[in-house]
Amino acid sequence: MTRGSTLVLNATFEPLGIVSSRRALLLVLGEKADVLHATQHSFRSERLVVPEPSVVRLLRYVPAPRTANVPVNRRTVFARDASTCQYCGAAAEGIDHVVPRSRGGQHRWENVVAACRRCNNRKADRHLHEVGMELHSAPVAPRHRLALLTGAVGARSDWLEYLDCGPVGLRSQQRSA
Repeated sequence: MTRGSTLVLNATFEPLGIVSSRRALLLVLGEKADVLHATQHSFRSERLVVPEPSVVRLLRYVPAPRTANVPVNRRTVFARDASTCQYCGAAAEGIDHVVPRSRGGQHRWENVVAACRRCNNRKADRHLHEVGMELHSAPVAPRHRLALLTGAVGARSDWLEYLDCGPVGLRSQQRSA
């Protein structure tokens, strides 16, 4: 879990995103959000002590974009693949392009997987069939942006009640892992 992160909820209690605690504090001080949960840490000034927010709820409804892209990077790929090598099941140490970039593969969700150093070196810049390797599961773009980002940042225990967004929510992912 990362200190300094705050879950932002819409006025309807729908999760919107994760922001820094400082950004959340500005929303609260600007009377745009209420603190629902706070950490044991606090922000201090000469005349004011404010608990560090962990979960805030916006006072006004904000239309949430339904198709928000998640960047393809080491942290988010590791969150999607549960830090597990998609070739052998060992602990992942890096990412690998299934179709190597040197052979026209793109840096997209459907072509990037977490991999251990041994498998990554064994595959190198070749196709899977050339080295006799197989993927445990086909790489796909994540369907729920917030669950993936939460996995990458680290969910606080007080976030879980707000992140259960049905059969593909964070709790469901944790149960199946």
